[in-house]
Amino acid sequence: MSALITEELVALDRDFGSDRTDVIRHLAQNVVDAGRASQFDGLYADATAREEKTATGVPGGIAIPHCRSTAVTEATLAMVRLDPAVDFGAKDGPADLVFFIAAPEGADQEHLKLLSKLARSLIKKEFTTALREAGSAGQIVELVDGALNDKPVEPNQEASPAQEPSSTPSATPDSGTAPDSGPGTTASGSGSGTAEVKRLVAVTACPTGIAHTYMAADSLVAAGERAGVEVQVETQGSAGAKALDPDVIAAADAVIFAVDVDVRDKHRFAGKPVVSAPVKRGIDEPDEMVSEAIAAANNPSARRVTAAAASGSTDQASSGEGAGGALKRSLLTGISYMIPFVAAGGLLMALSFLVGGYEIANNADSVLGESSLANLPDGGLATYLGAVLFKIGNLSMGFLIPALAGYIAYALADRPGIAPGFTAGAVAGFMGAGFLGGIVGGLLAGYIAMLIGRLDVPRWLRGLMPVVIIPLVASIVASGLMFLVLGGPIAALTDALNGWLSGMTGAAAIVLGIILGLMMAVDLGGPINKVAYGFAVAGLAAGSISNEAPWQIMATVMAAGMVPPLAMALASVMDKKSFTPVERENGKAAWLLGAAFITEGAIPFAAADPLRVIPAGMLGAATTGAIVMGTGVTSQAPHGGFVVLFAITGDLMFIGAILVGAVISALTVIALKRLTSRSVETAPAGSQPAAATAGV
Repeated sequence: MSALITEELVALDRDFGSDRTDVIRHLAQNVVDAGRASQFDGLYADATAREEKTATGVPGGIAIPHCRSTAVTEATLAMVRLDPAVDFGAKDGPADLVFFIAAPEGADQEHLKLLSKLARSLIKKEFTTALREAGSAGQIVELVDGALNDKPVEPNQEASPAQEPSSTPSATPDSGTAPDSGPGTTASGSGSGTAEVKRLVAVTACPTGIAHTYMAADSLVAAGERAGVEVQVETQGSAGAKALDPDVIAAADAVIFAVDVDVRDKHRFAGKPVVSAPVKRGIDEPDEMVSEAIAAANNPSARRVTAAAASGSTDQASSGEGAGGALKRSLLTGISYMIPFVAAGGLLMALSFLVGGYEIANNADSVLGESSLANLPDGGLATYLGAVLFKIGNLSMGFLIPALAGYIAYALADRPGIAPGFTAGAVAGFMGAGFLGGIVGGLLAGYIAMLIGRLDVPRWLRGLMPVVIIPLVASIVASGLMFLVLGGPIAALTDALNGWLSGMTGAAAIVLGIILGLMMAVDLGGPINKVAYGFAVAGLAAGSISNEAPWQIMATVMAAGMVPPLAMALASVMDKKSFTPVERENGKAAWLLGAAFITEGAIPFAAADPLRVIPAGMLGAATTGAIVMGTGVTSQAPHGGFVVLFAITGDLMFIGAILVGAVISALTVIALKRLTSRSVETAPAGSQPAAATAGV
């Protein structure tokens, strides 16, 4: 492997500006100048985007900005010793030692292990002291290489207990790996911890999985030593992960989750008292987290990981998520998982019309029942293939309501909620309750499964809970309520709503188009956007030659949803001075995202400047929605944007409406930026406009 750091990647006692983005910009440029990245803009954009998620400053005057980027050609470390120091978000003040970790998108495991090892070395006081006292770039490279190759550093002063473990962490029993291989880091001590609490387990994880994951693990291990308890940590990072032994988890008195992403296989910790926080708190406040875990272990009312919790979901009780947050997350999850069924099914049905003609919708079953490749129907191969495509698409669309309900329940109760949710969704479909019934059925199944999972049952029964008892009871209760109480009224409401929409013409249709356009742009892929989209796709299968209203709604939603990202891409080209280098880089991607109907392509712009970007996007999307709905454009495809023009009638009007809306939004956001803030051209690269950083 090539060296991770060289002398040309080291800068000593330099002034790289007063802001962390200035420092990152200089370090990214050093990586590019060293020939280790193909382009500056992409690397800088990825690094600053990672920095915006979580500040990378850690105690002791250290900062570790890092990212994975397709612009990086080989794993690299760039380092600067700053004078003056710069604030990177650490609680104890600014950082004077900054290591920039740049990893390729597909970095190999050996490089990732070395990068994580460096991150762990930076919590050792003698190592950072030696870095501060080094007199040349060559000495820095030698120190870093020594840390990567486990060469001890002679300390120049006493290590601070708050910065370094009193002994080298050992690997988990039978893990067979060194501590820097990731999981299984362990510490035990005989301090003055609470007598009843002897063991804690923890999981650490961050989005990139290079630095914070492993630093938090070592910090928690050291804190456990100081508290006199044994701490074993499973690091779910990029350098590989080995799951904690089930016996170790069973023997633990409490669990700590220091994570910024979902915990994999969270169900393993069911029933354990839990303390949960972002991964950076595991680095900044490890002693506090260990103390809280000890207190939780001795508190019968402490939050616990529920029996229903598993990988891919967020346990409401353990994370402190409110009821509103759980509801929002479950709806978004259900719609997200439903979309592949709808996208595949809708596109296949649209292709069937292209191949076999519109009449195939009325006779596909008879064609497939009476014909085969050896016995083609009237119309020949095209008719037969059209029938095949239509039937596959139709069957796929049949999963729309069950999938929606099933994955809403999954988001609330995880795997034990899937079967009750799918069943309640199937009941909603059977009763004609449609999209609304699927939502209600999924929420019922999910909450019932979650409540059952929280019951304190004997140990011998816990294994049966997620596999048999929760799915059985939740299915009976949720589906029974749908059959006996809720399904009929919801079906009546759905029929009335569909009848009202089908009868909308003229001015009423334009008003509906405006409303749908506003919903698609107001939160750019959030709950309101997803409600509008879910409503459109749920009615798609009900469209026909005699009732084109559902197809018109689908066209309106798709066109309006394409406007915000296309508008921001256009604005960033028309008026570069009003956008930062990072935003202009995001604008390049927004062209493709908008063209493919991915409204979320406008989120980076809205996050930096919501009070100007969102209203501008809403204005253009509402205009587009009014034009599309008012002119009767239809779409039989639920997704794809310009890629599925073959499934859109009135395609020229569809394109024209999108262009009009995008131009309106682009001109509006440019005008708002010019009227309310100074140009960013004179600001440091990567900085945000004044209003964008002033609490907007």
